[in-house]
Amino acid sequence: MFIYDDELESFRRRVREFAEKEIAPEAERLDREGIFARENLKKMAREGLMGVIIPKEWGGMGLDYRHYVVAIEEISKACSSTGVLMAVHNSVATYPIYRWGSERLKEKYLKDLATGRKLGAFALTEPQAGSDASAVRTRAVKEGDHYVLNGNKVFITAGNEADVVLVFATTDPKKGRDGMLILAVEKGTEGFTYGTIEDKMGMRASTTAELVFDNVEVPEENILASEGEGFQMGLAILDGGRIGIGAQAVGIAQAALDESIKYVNERIQFGKPLRKFQATQWMLAEASTRIDASRLLVHHAATLKDMCSYTGATAISQVARLRGSIGTPRSRKYTRGQAKSRK
Repeated sequence: MFIYDDELESFRRRVREFAEKEIAPEAERLDREGIFARENLKKMAREGLMGVIIPKEWGGMGLDYRHYVVAIEEISKACSSTGVLMAVHNSVATYPIYRWGSERLKEKYLKDLATGRKLGAFALTEPQAGSDASAVRTRAVKEGDHYVLNGNKVFITAGNEADVVLVFATTDPKKGRDGMLILAVEKGTEGFTYGTIEDKMGMRASTTAELVFDNVEVPEENILASEGEGFQMGLAILDGGRIGIGAQAVGIAQAALDESIKYVNERIQFGKPLRKFQATQWMLAEASTRIDASRLLVHHAATLKDMCSYTGATAISQVARLRGSIGTPRSRKYTRGQAKSRK
């Protein structure tokens, strides 16, 4: 049994009650019929769950990653499709704009995303670029005060439903990672269309789409990562995103175990419930142990994420204080780091 502190346990219970009442009843039908879970997203927006890790001044809940993974697990137990939509929107679409976006970009999109008025997506994968992010071929060419975007993205979660998509592109494929940048592209922009919508075996209430960019003009103010910064920022975004996906997997596994326990209590064989057989007990115990171990690992990662965000800024600030007045010039390595860590 995983033990939470009182405040986190209260939050978990609140999300669980919401998920069981509002999300779970329609989950099977939405998945079977392949209906996008937009109504679930609206319900979660009213609960603040579309901006868990975004500060309150930007419309979010102002909570940390530990709360975030608890929420993802509980939502995913009720509906895995809704869980992945929540994870992508929170961690790899909305949070990067808060963490690295300019004030102009934040003003333009962050409150709408954090409050759930708009849905976000993250577009990296291409036919030849998945694990090898530096192989991206979608091209962004600077023309005056905007970029012209051409290329295709595949397997993008909610790509055809999202209002704002963070798109990885390159100014020149020959530059590899040194040419990469990230742009925020709005749904409805001329030349931005959709190709194949995957017919999946599972998570069918979350779409997985091909995105097509044909001479799409994106204003320069929509840059999240400038040329040469996109690759490293992209890896940092993915690092945070994987914590949420880990929590989603834990939620799905816990739901499967809960259903199995219910079944072995009801199913009678040889005159007694299946739960009475030692072999059944071993299987359930092994599954429960593995789930708890996975949950511990996810919470460890979430705690490290929270600690690093705080510790980096604090440590750099203390070093600058120790240096006194000579610690303030912008040329100092740690003052450059301080500017980044405070974002």
